[in-house]
Amino acid sequence: MRGAILRYGLYLIDVLVVTLLFYWLFLLVRGTRAIQVLKGLIILVIVAFIAQRLGLNAFNFLIGKFWPVFVLAFVVLFQPEIRRALAEVGQRRFFRGFLKEAKPGYFYEIMEAVDILSKKKKGALIAIEREAGLKTYIETGIRLDSEVSRELLSTIFLPTTPLHDGAAIIQGNRIAAAGCLLPFTRNPDVPPRMGMRHKAALGLSEETDAVVIVVSEETGKISLAVGGRLTRDLDLTTLSETVKNLLLRPKEVLKR
Repeated sequence: MRGAILRYGLYLIDVLVVTLLFYWLFLLVRGTRAIQVLKGLIILVIVAFIAQRLGLNAFNFLIGKFWPVFVLAFVVLFQPEIRRALAEVGQRRFFRGFLKEAKPGYFYEIMEAVDILSKKKKGALIAIEREAGLKTYIETGIRLDSEVSRELLSTIFLPTTPLHDGAAIIQGNRIAAAGCLLPFTRNPDVPPRMGMRHKAALGLSEETDAVVIVVSEETGKISLAVGGRLTRDLDLTTLSETVKNLLLRPKEVLKR
């Protein structure tokens, strides 16, 4: 009797784990084109399970032969989502220990640069690296490896400079590169009239845990992209508090 109860208990745990896995995967791809692929995969798994229970040997043989292809296609199609999921796991305190500390000076230099660019209506795209490395995107731009300063950031995004169309990427307290190319969003629900900078900011936030700040060239309004979500029309105070909470320890208090 105990053996039967234990066996059914393990079976329920197995089903629960698989259900949670698919639910987590659904949350990752919700709002993207990959959601249709995930639905098809779930249907295929259910059909394969039923076929196995009914003893459809020919169908099971075909599924067994093509299963490695399905797995490979899954990895290719869901590459951005898998990368983002692993980045999110790596951000947990349990796995990464203590959060990185950020220096107050560099934080305020970014905020002041954003304020200047916003008031002058100069378009800007600033990506701040967190746990997921941005080396791939840094290599697409011009390396600077300079200290973060409002003067340099403001100059980078002047329309007369050759770097203003790309993104400036910040690692730690340094501007790693400027003029960098970022991936556009894969979200099909994005409005067609959304600007290129906003699409790039949203795209990077879908694939990494970076904090991406956008200043509109047309209106000077400030937006923030994090975790595949874009928040628009932020004032400088709200932006500062939000970015501070994302970058620093929860108990960190910045003093000028």
